[in-house]
Amino acid sequence: MKVKEGFIIRKVAGKYVVVATGEASKSFHGMVKLNETAKTIWEGLADGKTPEEITEVLMKENNAETEEDRKKIYDDVQSMIGEMREAGFLVD
Repeated sequence: MKVKEGFIIRKVAGKYVVVATGEASKSFHGMVKLNETAKTIWEGLADGKTPEEITEVLMKENNAETEEDRKKIYDDVQSMIGEMREAGFLVD
């Protein structure tokens, strides 16, 4: 799974947003605000990383070490992926 072509992240007024470009802008109007965690997930998917690889990145970024931390972060990654899929931002 990967982020659909035509969606890019930009930093606007200190906040991260996703905007549509090119063909994608014909069907998606507006922007999506991302927090730091969502930005990391989005960029990981854009780079072709698996949910497990993204979880590892977030574990390091948050100095998380326990299996409980890993499960919580992985669940958050999966939740974000579900939201992105529902919104039409992902391709398999």
